Amino acid sequence: MIPGADSAITRNEKSLILAYDHGLEHGPVDFEPNPATADPDRVFEIGTHDAVTAVAVQKGIAEGYYPSYEDDVTLLAKLNGTSNLWMGEPNSAVNWTVENAVEVGAEAIGFTVYGGSNHEIEMVEEFRDAQEAAREHDLGVVMWSYPRGQGLKNATTPSTIAYSTRLGLELGADITKVKYPGSPEAMSHAVTQAADSKVVMSGGSKTDDQDFLTTVRNAMDAGANGLAVGRNVFQRDNPEQILDGLEAVIFEDASVKEALDVMGVEPTNPEAL
Repeated sequence: MIPGADSAITRNEKSLILAYDHGLEHGPVDFEPNPATADPDRVFEIGTHDAVTAVAVQKGIAEGYYPSYEDDVTLLAKLNGTSNLWMGEPNSAVNWTVENAVEVGAEAIGFTVYGGSNHEIEMVEEFRDAQEAAREHDLGVVMWSYPRGQGLKNATTPSTIAYSTRLGLELGADITKVKYPGSPEAMSHAVTQAADSKVVMSGGSKTDDQDFLTTVRNAMDAGANGLAVGRNVFQRDNPEQILDGLEAVIFEDASVKEALDVMGVEPTNPEAL
């Protein structure tokens, strides 16, 4: 972690990263709720929203589409990833180099590490190489810190998520992306373990507007620095609408009710507000 290294993908120390590596990681099924988003142009258009501090994509999409959006979108190069067709112990292929990412115009890199996998040592060594190369080019470093593998009975316990944020700090990430551990208290513990490095919450599967904004609000109140989200944005019929609400919560410290008002959406559970 180097203070300020992530400035290109943050706004007032906070981030909203639009993740679009799902075509590789999950396959076409993730585009079925909103078929237009199978076209990377549509997601880059979404990424021009003022709330989005970076768009995270794999090599082929960066090379093929980013040049048309380089004036309006900040590129986060997701360097590794593996298809959902892979059925072995969690691992992730390194698909492009930092040098190639720089040539395409990236301002930061993203890298998955599966702590607890039988391949953890190999992945951490690959992360080391990417992190050190990123420093040579003044790029920010984001770790997707996802504990998985035969040795883990439950990858989302508070203690495991706290270990995930600590891995990011110890291994040199500027921002660590983790699953929400289930409560503000658990998220606060995970943030504390990251010390001065930043923590962002993974968006996860698509949920109801109010429920999703509530989880994001809870994470921010617990000290998180924002969100790295894909499906909870691009699977919606109106992705820009939820980005309006997320911008209010993350960057303007709005309540869930205020964010829903910004979106022009009625709460599904008014009693919870």
